[in-house]
Amino acid sequence: MSAKEGGGAMSDWDFLHEMHDRGYSADDIALAAGVGYAPWDEAYISRQWVDEELKDQSPDPAKSLKPKVPFRSRDGFPFSVLEQAEIFEDLVDCAERHFRNTGRYLQVWGELGEIYAEIKFGLRRHGTHQAGSDGTIDGKLVEVKTISPEKISDQVIVKSQGNFEQLLIVRIDENFEFAGKLIDRDELADAGGRFLRARMQESGSP
Repeated sequence: MSAKEGGGAMSDWDFLHEMHDRGYSADDIALAAGVGYAPWDEAYISRQWVDEELKDQSPDPAKSLKPKVPFRSRDGFPFSVLEQAEIFEDLVDCAERHFRNTGRYLQVWGELGEIYAEIKFGLRRHGTHQAGSDGTIDGKLVEVKTISPEKISDQVIVKSQGNFEQLLIVRIDENFEFAGKLIDRDELADAGGRFLRARMQESGSP
């Protein structure tokens, strides 16, 4: 009997059991565990709209990026903001060299996007596995969505049920250059939900 059936307290991870009960595959469940939310909590943003929002943003090469404001995340980490910027540059260089050498991308996009958000926007990241948002900027809860050069879909998935107040879209292009923009959550539902569209899926269907 589940906690839900027994009237007990529900944990933040009970959706994994619900996914199993609905017939999702082990790979789907593992993916959901990695991102921290269920497929039915996803929503789509038009990729065309994202590109339009970022068209006036000058791309930032990792080597030219310098911290504009001090930031601290996860109970005082990182110890050194300047070292974090150097680590970011090293990680991007490693990812780029790996791609040139193998033709394959290292799957580090999410971490690169959040470190970029720390350095460029002053993101203060939450502790590990805190659901709902990735951190705060100027006191507002922020969800970071990183779009990699591998992304070819015309839609971008975000959490529709997250408690974030702003969405920070970070795009990494084929030259490993970065661009980002903060968008208020209210703007995502502008024009009757034209930009944030709930996933259309019958209940119980994987």
